[in-house]
Amino acid sequence: MSSIANGASGRNMGRAARLLTVSALLALGGLSGCSTLDQGTIHRGYVFDEQALSQVKIGAPAEQVLGVLGTPTTTSTVGGEAWYYISQKVEQPLPSMPQQVTDQRVFAVYFDKSKRLTRIANYGLEDGRVIDMTSRQTVSTGGENRLLQGMLKQISGLKYKMF
Repeated sequence: MSSIANGASGRNMGRAARLLTVSALLALGGLSGCSTLDQGTIHRGYVFDEQALSQVKIGAPAEQVLGVLGTPTTTSTVGGEAWYYISQKVEQPLPSMPQQVTDQRVFAVYFDKSKRLTRIANYGLEDGRVIDMTSRQTVSTGGENRLLQGMLKQISGLKYKMF
């Protein structure tokens, strides 16, 4: 009888050990998703496909550009319609160190009033400043000064140049 009891408890111990092993492997597998071979490097934004970019031609309608490139990262309607496809490569050597943008690419397509592609531009990190893709703030230069200038102008009727 004791051999039957030992056999049953041995099977339960074997199942428990297998369950523990499987659980540990699943947990390690889940954690490995947090780390890639390119550890410390994060790719943000649009994923460029050179073949798709080469299909975009001047004179194409906006619907065709949208079909080829997909939804733009951001758009602008100031001074004409423009769509921007933005990609960044950010590196962080150690978790305690700050992130640094090491590569940035902006593919811009410009349309006329009839929604036809008129110009294509391909900007890199060397062409301008880094775009903050994680902040929810709109950067504007001199907004406070212009407000103050407008108020002083209204009050005194004079033009003040602050900066």
